Amino acid sequence: MFEAIYTGAEGGTAKPPWDYGAARPQLVEWAEAQNLAGGGREALVVGCGYGADAEFLALLGFRTTGFDFAPTAIAAARRKHPNTQVTYLVADVLDLPREWQGRFDLVVESLTVQSMPPEQHTVAARNIAGLVAPQGTLLVLASTREEDSEVTGPPWPLTRSQVEVFASGDLVLRRLERIESGSWWRAELTRGAERRGGHPVLALSRLSFDGR
Repeated sequence: MFEAIYTGAEGGTAKPPWDYGAARPQLVEWAEAQNLAGGGREALVVGCGYGADAEFLALLGFRTTGFDFAPTAIAAARRKHPNTQVTYLVADVLDLPREWQGRFDLVVESLTVQSMPPEQHTVAARNIAGLVAPQGTLLVLASTREEDSEVTGPPWPLTRSQVEVFASGDLVLRRLERIESGSWWRAELTRGAERRGGHPVLALSRLSFDGR
């Protein structure tokens, strides 16, 4: 499905419905609120598409990797950003490279899981959670759905309980917000253990839980 959509977009049909054309405002707002600076730490963007979010994190000083299931998307990202510092790779969220486990100080998941069939959501969420380094952060952005509602996708917006699935092991849900007039989830999760040397990876200014 994803490859067909990107191939069609390259051929002049409508752009992918999830492509905003710039870094997602929900990510930019969060980063600005944290005064986020990469300082050479590693970031990963899940389902990076044409690379806008990945390029934004690279500008903040992260050593950034972006991956997408669709080879056409990755080829387009490399073409759109010829002087990029981002590493763009083709990968499948259901079968991620083993060497990525526990590696990334910041992982950004925006709209990818909800674009997948519901029976794949739990595996995808847990695979993404496994990428987060000790003391690292996972930011999840998704559109919202009530627990008792039904939807015919794609996409399949996430319920609160589906967002909570990202919390796995010592990856703890620190803040969950309903933003954009309640139509989006923004979830912030952090890994509990410290790296050797005892440094927190991201100095987050707010770790409160907002259950609105």
